[in-house]
Amino acid sequence: MVRFIYLKTKGEDFMSKITRRTFTGLMTASTAALAMPSISLGALPRVVVIGGGAGGATAARYLAKDSKGAVDVTLVEASKRYYTCFFSNLYLGGVRNYGSIGHNYYGLAVNRGVNVVHEWAVSVDNTAKKVNLGSGSSISYDKLVISPGIDIKYESVNGYSPEAQTHIPHAWKSGTQVQLLKNKVMNMKQGGTFVMVAPPNPYRCPPGPYERVSMIAHQFKKSNPTAKIVVLDPKNKFSKQGLFMQAWQRHYPGMIEWIDADTHGGIKNVNVATMEFETDLDTFKADAASIVPGQRAGSIAMAAGVNDGDWCPIKPASMQSKADENIYVLGDASMAASMPKSGFSANSQAKVAANHIRGSLTGSKIFGARYSNTCWSLVGTNDGIKVGASYKAGDESIEATSKFVSQTDEDSDTRKATYDESVGWYEGITTDMFS
Repeated sequence: MVRFIYLKTKGEDFMSKITRRTFTGLMTASTAALAMPSISLGALPRVVVIGGGAGGATAARYLAKDSKGAVDVTLVEASKRYYTCFFSNLYLGGVRNYGSIGHNYYGLAVNRGVNVVHEWAVSVDNTAKKVNLGSGSSISYDKLVISPGIDIKYESVNGYSPEAQTHIPHAWKSGTQVQLLKNKVMNMKQGGTFVMVAPPNPYRCPPGPYERVSMIAHQFKKSNPTAKIVVLDPKNKFSKQGLFMQAWQRHYPGMIEWIDADTHGGIKNVNVATMEFETDLDTFKADAASIVPGQRAGSIAMAAGVNDGDWCPIKPASMQSKADENIYVLGDASMAASMPKSGFSANSQAKVAANHIRGSLTGSKIFGARYSNTCWSLVGTNDGIKVGASYKAGDESIEATSKFVSQTDEDSDTRKATYDESVGWYEGITTDMFS
């Protein structure tokens, strides 16, 4: 694997002056730097951020931007190009192309002076305060931000495995899995059956599986109108359920069958070879399928010892780990009480953490924590629905202060406005993450 590190110099805003030509040269030269036993980043307070998604990229950007050079910020992210999970369902539905959900880290490096290291973070030495990389090198930190997203609990669905995901993709991490699922959808036989296994609580993006169903149905309506979709859910209810079911009846009558846990009695086994899903109710035969299993915090959080079971407890006023005051855990990996695991949540949490870290390292003002979230879902052409809330830091947990949700039977103008709002949000959050 080719590794890049984009370094900033001490004493001047080097990255704001660098040209693309010299930037390319720097990337090449920096590979040698990673061969050293450790990476020394100067005498400034050092913050290392693991994970370049909605939480990590935002935290790195705000730490670098707001500290105005007073904090040395390093982002460790293995991927050179980040594909968002949010809006990936729109790609499955034929509403967006794949390139539109991909982003790079050039802006963070060049505009903000963030040291971007394309490497795997494999472990954390909490005592020495070092992040160990897959290359054998390490990076020292004064404060560490862990925002690794989720890992898949394949074992939560009997018969599923890492090997099986090439036949039945989960596509719950964006990238090649989403492309594979798109291919399965587009090449399913006419009039065939698509089976989706939804995840158990808690999981990334509560409305996400049902937006996925909507968008696959949206694609089938155009290319495979006699196709059927069967949803086998380990739950008896889900986020925005009434809104989704009304939309399915309106846009895709007779195409989608959602079966709750009490009705099917549990998924006993999945035969990947025959594409059969065995339940107490029946054995469902699929022509194409997606399984979204249970989830846990990304493995680096476990390696850092900041988890309690599958997720990581945090202090609600700062997103600090309850296990280590020098570590902050953001986004999907965190145990954020009533705040859902979403890209919007991670972005909001990152700003709280960045402010707290900057204040603790530089003596700048630390503002009271305020959080927010909105989850939009596209259910049909220009038909968007949403749910969200504002939150505050309680003594023991993050608490909702106000909530809102779309209503059934809204007019078409309202629904289009909601969809347009989501498009604006996507452009806004990705700019907030990567510019």
